[in-house]
Amino acid sequence: MNRKNTRKIKVGDIYIGGDSRISVQSMTNTDTKDVAATVNQILALEKAGCDIIRCAVPDMAAAEALKDIIKQINIPLVADIHFDYRLALKSIENGIAALRINPGNIGSPDRIKLVVEAAKKKDIPIRIGVNSGSLEKDILEKYGRVCPEALVESALKHVGILEGLGFCNIVISLKSSDVMQTIESYRLISKKVDYPLHIGVTEAGTLFSGTVKSCVGIGALLAEGIGDTIRVSLTGDVLDEVKVGREILKALGYINEGVKFVSCPTCGRTQINLIDIAKEVERRLAQCDKNIKVAVMGCAVNGPGEAREADIGIAGGKGEGLIFKKGEIVKKVKEEQLIEELIKEIEKM
Repeated sequence: MNRKNTRKIKVGDIYIGGDSRISVQSMTNTDTKDVAATVNQILALEKAGCDIIRCAVPDMAAAEALKDIIKQINIPLVADIHFDYRLALKSIENGIAALRINPGNIGSPDRIKLVVEAAKKKDIPIRIGVNSGSLEKDILEKYGRVCPEALVESALKHVGILEGLGFCNIVISLKSSDVMQTIESYRLISKKVDYPLHIGVTEAGTLFSGTVKSCVGIGALLAEGIGDTIRVSLTGDVLDEVKVGREILKALGYINEGVKFVSCPTCGRTQINLIDIAKEVERRLAQCDKNIKVAVMGCAVNGPGEAREADIGIAGGKGEGLIFKKGEIVKKVKEEQLIEELIKEIEKM
């Protein structure tokens, strides 16, 4: 796919935009003041493949806690701040890698200038984050409703504030809980600016509905070459946000490391407990870093052919299954031994 060539900016030791890879982000849901809990969650997210983490900074105690959190993690930390410029200044002082603010919402021009100067001094980028639920009253009155044009106008208004202060180290996000509104908003702004875009469907929902909406919205944009970093927003375990985000990138070919897992939907020909087998194989391989394709197929009609396309796979029979490896049959084993034998063969690869 041909990605739009956006500006390349640095967030900690990771680049966003330009020819840099698409990064996966998440946001902690711990109390940021609880350093131990926040660090533990971030370390778990790192293990799951999170590239950049964001923390809410609602008060000065949270801003102070960032210093201790940053010392114990390995990925860049973004401070999420609303309204109070002092929280931004303290977060910058304490070593954050980036800010998420809307400059028009943190006070007078003098206060905005103080934040921008501090960010410039530390070479810290600012993400302008526009959400459909928090548009300015004058923009809502102009358009009469939330729409892509309104979201883009809001973002450009905030961009203009920063550019007016000579600051161009900017990332932009335009998020809506409406999938098509999100897609159209990013399409529109992508034509107007060359700043890197942070994409996602906000308030997408629980694991099931939120995953569907995120895959459609984020996937459609990435398939068009729009987007430089992603965040899947789910009501649930933040680890799932990273897992879903990485699977989106895998499906589109933006990530080529780690296991690519495929399994058939089952049908009346299936004579093994394929659903439980597939779930368990996927669980066992969740942390496997081998760059391989694994297929778990239910019958002898499509199974052998599909399994041969994979590096290794199963094709089920009646109470038993064949294990294929690089297109060749490795062995036939009883159903109850399929998972263990498959994992053993994968470990040899």
